[in-house]
Amino acid sequence: MNIFNIICHRKPERSFFISGHQFPVCARCTGFYITLILYFVYTYFFFVDYSPSLIMLAVILLVPAILDGATQLFSLHESNNTLRFTTGLLGGLGLGILIKALKYFIFLNFRGI
Repeated sequence: MNIFNIICHRKPERSFFISGHQFPVCARCTGFYITLILYFVYTYFFFVDYSPSLIMLAVILLVPAILDGATQLFSLHESNNTLRFTTGLLGGLGLGILIKALKYFIFLNFRGI
């Protein structure tokens, strides 16, 4: 069993190929991982103030991926890899913000214990 099968469905029709080789994750997950990694690298070097408006933006950034995935799951439309990748990029940024905000608030609240 490949570890990538645990974190992504890896369906060939929903994945990118380069020179006949399938990416280890689907198009949407590719977008998610790219922006997650880039955001985590960015926040390593620069301080981000996790304000309520940034948290709301993060949630809004996740909405396109949720809508595209849900409508595809319930056979309301068939997405394409460009749309999957784009919604993955947006969703990955939103998820990255939420993960780092959660970490920030956990450390902020438990620092004095």
